[in-house]
Formats: sequence, structure tokens, C-alpha cells
Amino acid sequence: QLVESGGGLVQTGGSLRLSCVASGYTFSDYAIGWFRQAPGKEREAVALISRHDGTKYYGPSVQGRATISIDNAKNTVYLQMNYLKPEDTAVYECATTPPYWSDIANSDEYDYWGRGTEVTVSS
Repeated sequence: QLVESGGGLVQTGGSLRLSCVASGYTFSDYAIGWFRQAPGKEREAVALISRHDGTKYYGPSVQGRATISIDNAKNTVYLQMNYLKPEDTAVYECATTPPYWSDIANSDEYDYWGRGTEVTVSS
């Protein structure tokens, strides 16, 4: 089970740290991270990390503003978002892949999803 938290209302230019706790599951040779979906838009890869080699992926729209990290002791993955913009408004979902995957940014590769946490950035 993946449970996200940390969403809320923030002003433009502000910051948020989202958390995703994995229960009944241990990070191993998987990919895990964050997608987001705004109303009327397709799901977008935000920040993802390969547990196999530590490779990180950041979506073009969050490059330089997002940082993904993992605390193995807490079985938690974090997303730090800075300099938030109104276009960052979305439901942010945590997801993880099965042991074998090929395209880290392809949401179809992910088989476990959290319920999401909503982020609203006011202008």
C-alpha cells in the first residue's frame, strides 16, 4: 500500500514536501516516484527514481524545482517542490513498478498506485 501526504494550498513561489509511505512493501529493485494529473490533462511523470541504480528522472516542467529522495529506514519517498507555479496544481500520485521495467517515465510500467494528494497553487 502506498499512502501519500503533504498536499495542500500554497501560494505561487512557495514550497511543499510530499511524502509517500510504503506499507507491506520494501523498496528493492523497483522504480518508484511521483506522477501528477491536473483536471482535463493527461497524467504526467514528475520525479522518479530507480532503486536498482539510483537513476533519477525529472519531468521537463519541474526540472530544477523538484527533488526526489528516499528514506529506506522509513520506507518513504519524498518529493520536494520549490518555486511552485499555478500550473503545478494537480493530484500527485505515488507509484511503483514491478521488479522489471524499461521506461521509467511511462506510467503504464507502474502497477501499484497511491490514492493521491492534492496540490493547489494559488496565483
